[in-house]
Amino acid sequence: MIGLGRMGANMVRRLARGGAHVHGFDAQPEARAALADEPGVVLHASLAEAVAALPSPRTVWLMLPAGEASESALAELVARLAPGDLVVDGANANYLESQRHARELEAHGLRFADCGVSGGVWGLANGYCLMYGADAEAAARLEPIARLLAPAPDRGWLHCGPPGSGHFVKMIHNGIEYGAMQAYAEGFALLEGKAEFDLDLAAVGELWRHGSVVRSWLLDLTVDALRDPDALDSVAPFVADSGEGRWTVDESVRQGTPAPVIALALMSRFASQGRADVGNRLLSLMRKGFGGHAVKTK
Repeated sequence: MIGLGRMGANMVRRLARGGAHVHGFDAQPEARAALADEPGVVLHASLAEAVAALPSPRTVWLMLPAGEASESALAELVARLAPGDLVVDGANANYLESQRHARELEAHGLRFADCGVSGGVWGLANGYCLMYGADAEAAARLEPIARLLAPAPDRGWLHCGPPGSGHFVKMIHNGIEYGAMQAYAEGFALLEGKAEFDLDLAAVGELWRHGSVVRSWLLDLTVDALRDPDALDSVAPFVADSGEGRWTVDESVRQGTPAPVIALALMSRFASQGRADVGNRLLSLMRKGFGGHAVKTK
């Protein structure tokens, strides 16, 4: 496992506790130190050392950020691995890049799989949802690993199709997540806005968790947050976007398949980041220009 951050480290722990023998590397010494006492895990001070310690055919799983970090690691792996070795990219990567990586590694005799991983900080205890793209041989080599990482050996993992398909499925998964989160957020904002009813938002959310059509794990997490009366006031109204929502909307445009809810959820995140400020100021000036409406100054 290359990359021992929050996700990578807990995946290593789950694999080792499931009986696997895992080698790990992270460029940050503190990340390696956090796993030093984990039985079944051998840590290495360099990627070269980690690769050299693995018997052939090797399986090397990357849990690095998409982009420069992953590209750099893949370039080094190409120089160090042998034909028949398997590289698994578990980053939240664009599926088009994963298709390119598969072609590039195949030219060197290496196998490639792209694996979307969902489960976050709860994956160690509850297991991870794994969606991977690979050829048949690479998928067969991945299956025992997937069975250990998933919530159960017979569910929570899927060989989706050829290389690129795993990250494509994960991209759409995250696009749906954007829309679902936005709907919950808007609904609870409307509940909070009806001041005359003095609604207990946590109580309403708890009610919906039982038997309701809208019950879900996202609702569970929402209710957990709302139980803290100071939670909303302590958080700035800024919502980051990690990239997968943008890629999902790009795919919608590429296909000509409408995805208005996901697109609007992404636009709402942009607005929370202050990117609507210029447009809103200009709207105010337009109203002043044609109707003499007052402008609220800073």
